[in-house]
Amino acid sequence: MTAPGTQHDALRERVRGLIRAMPVAQREFAAGIDLDETKLSKALNGTRRFSPHELVRIAEYSGVTVNWLLHGSDEAATVTAVPPPAARSAGHPEEPEPRRRILETAWQLIADRGYHKVRIADIARECGTSPAAIHYHFPTKADVLTEALRRNVKLAFDRQVAELHAIGSAHERLLKLVELQLPDGPVLRAEWSVWLQVWNESALDPKMRELYWDAYNRWYRTIAMTIGSGQEQGTFAPGDPDQLTAQLTALIDGLGIQVLTGKPGSSVATMRRHLRDFIDRVIVDAT
Repeated sequence: MTAPGTQHDALRERVRGLIRAMPVAQREFAAGIDLDETKLSKALNGTRRFSPHELVRIAEYSGVTVNWLLHGSDEAATVTAVPPPAARSAGHPEEPEPRRRILETAWQLIADRGYHKVRIADIARECGTSPAAIHYHFPTKADVLTEALRRNVKLAFDRQVAELHAIGSAHERLLKLVELQLPDGPVLRAEWSVWLQVWNESALDPKMRELYWDAYNRWYRTIAMTIGSGQEQGTFAPGDPDQLTAQLTALIDGLGIQVLTGKPGSSVATMRRHLRDFIDRVIVDAT
């Protein structure tokens, strides 16, 4: 295992390399990741550390993964499962901004209006461009949705690696994973809204189903890894990690749907309480 100091030195050097490779100055790089230039400079010289949110923004802006930033490889073993190749974004580093804006816009429109109510013309209008410019990157609306899903898999992976890599306790990691999955705030509510629609589409379209299961399996394996790690640490009760993962993920899905659809009495707070109760009763203490 890499020593923390060495890891942070390597992280800073990788970020410096990304800045040198970008066709913009450090000031523009800072603006691109929504970070004050002084804070970026301090992080690069070691007087402060990059926050998890900043790591995610750097990875998104530069077309890399947080796993690569931290470990030097997209495939490095980490505390969360690595996405399979079929579920990874096929972004083009030479033109990240137009594609990223299209995918961000499409994702939000689909979350707000529904997949079947969003047209390529709507995406173009929101992006301030033409439908032809959208079709240049994505021939069909289905291509936009497919790539937006792959991009979301990457963002979820980046968030999890950024938030979890420094947490040694599997119990704390599992609780953090739950927090990262709650439909709390505009970003995660939008993700839940789109994934609810993906579930519907994947029930009808075998091609969409394959991508969905590739993406879902990564989340499932992350939970199973965390539960297995907690059992090895002696903080979780013995049991079949796969069975426990099936129960926990089903509970997360069901409670999330209740929150998104406004079931009376449901809320993010009650969802969190039910999930923590399940973890305490079934995963931590199975007596």
